[in-house]
Amino acid sequence: MLDPFGRSIEYLRLSITDRCNLRCRYCMPEEGVPALEHGDILSYEELLRVARGCVALGIRKIRVTGGEPLVRRGVVDFIAQLAALPEAPEIVLTTNGLLLAGMAASLKAAGLTRVNVSLDTLRPERFRNLTRRDGLEQVLDGLAAAEAAGLDPVKVNAIPLKGINDDELLDFARLTLAHPWEVRFIEFMPISPDLEYGSATGIPMAEVERQLQTLGPLEPLPRRESAGPARLFRIPGARGCLGLIPSVSGHFCPECNRLRITADGRVRGCLFGNQEIDLKLVLRGGGDDAALVELLRAAICAKPEKHAIGSPEFTAPNRRMQGIGG
Repeated sequence: MLDPFGRSIEYLRLSITDRCNLRCRYCMPEEGVPALEHGDILSYEELLRVARGCVALGIRKIRVTGGEPLVRRGVVDFIAQLAALPEAPEIVLTTNGLLLAGMAASLKAAGLTRVNVSLDTLRPERFRNLTRRDGLEQVLDGLAAAEAAGLDPVKVNAIPLKGINDDELLDFARLTLAHPWEVRFIEFMPISPDLEYGSATGIPMAEVERQLQTLGPLEPLPRRESAGPARLFRIPGARGCLGLIPSVSGHFCPECNRLRITADGRVRGCLFGNQEIDLKLVLRGGGDDAALVELLRAAICAKPEKHAIGSPEFTAPNRRMQGIGG
């Protein structure tokens, strides 16, 4: 289905929980945030119904997100149900990796095709400071398990932060020398203005690219569909590749092909917007599948042309990142 600006909407980001087992400083305050009540969270049956409606409208890729999706019980069985939907959409998942080592093989067997692991430092003490939790070794074990399970290509999402982890950019890039991973650098997005890290913490992708070029000439790679908005490069001789995502300085709104559905059943057309449509009006109000599809269609028709970051009109989203699903 096309939105009003001619973009084909084929990608769904489906949040299944707002809970997380980390407390990353750019995402949540130290005390965490109030969790949604159990009754507010969509059941797996409701989530599957929503996904089925999205597939009917042309969605061909579903990314399961959170919070941290692997903390929700039954996630492996849910992945299997998604993978069995008509049209066989590609099923992928974003995780912080803490629980991935023990679940990677089961997720692959259930039908998961790929996994993105969010990781902003390779140093244990810095990991503890950034996330307010221990667990770097668990995340690294999760990456290794994902590679062994065949969740290819394993993607590592790192957010460069000025004065915090920008001295590790080359260490992250060197991971691609030893592993067939896609290490992606994503510009910091100022979602919640009341946290420790503000917009000045972010590093433009042009600066990240300049630092990476000190490793040698970066070989541009052809754009592939699974790379999303990333510009891909390879260090000569590397097994894996690098991705640069300028989500703020060089926004990719003209190519945006996605919808987001929150764990409490709100559909959003833009990560940085505040417009939502409550799907529970149909899901729990006795509406049929046709009514659900019409709400989803309305959300696609209401997608904005672009986000307003950097303009005087910009207003921070009314949800934190873990409540949106990224």
